[in-house]
Amino acid sequence: MSQLLHTMIRVGNLERSIAFYTQVLGMKLLRTSENPEYKYTLAFVGFADESSGQAVVELTYNWGTDSYDLGTGFGHLAIGEADIYQRCEAIAAAGGTITRKPGPVAGGSTHIAFVEDPDGYKIELIQLKDATKALG
Repeated sequence: MSQLLHTMIRVGNLERSIAFYTQVLGMKLLRTSENPEYKYTLAFVGFADESSGQAVVELTYNWGTDSYDLGTGFGHLAIGEADIYQRCEAIAAAGGTITRKPGPVAGGSTHIAFVEDPDGYKIELIQLKDATKALG
């Protein structure tokens, strides 16, 4: 059976991004690799390794590039949380940026919130009990 393994995003400061995903969002640093010939470093973070069936995030740092134009094609990463209200309090206390406070989606009952990582990528937090429903 096929499995979604990871989503890759390019980051401008690998250490800052690893700190955000591990210390603020609570993921684990699963592994890193460095490619001196092509001048990039990869860090894989997630709540569990891909072998558990969970997808992870690949943070790609291209040496010497400190920022990217996020463009309009990428939307967000989504994370299911048991309590998005409590999670947002913890994220804010850890210095994270909440861009949409937790609450029901406009015109619906699914509870969501949005946070932003240090590079400006949006991360949607969805109340886990609502995570498999359409956003309504």
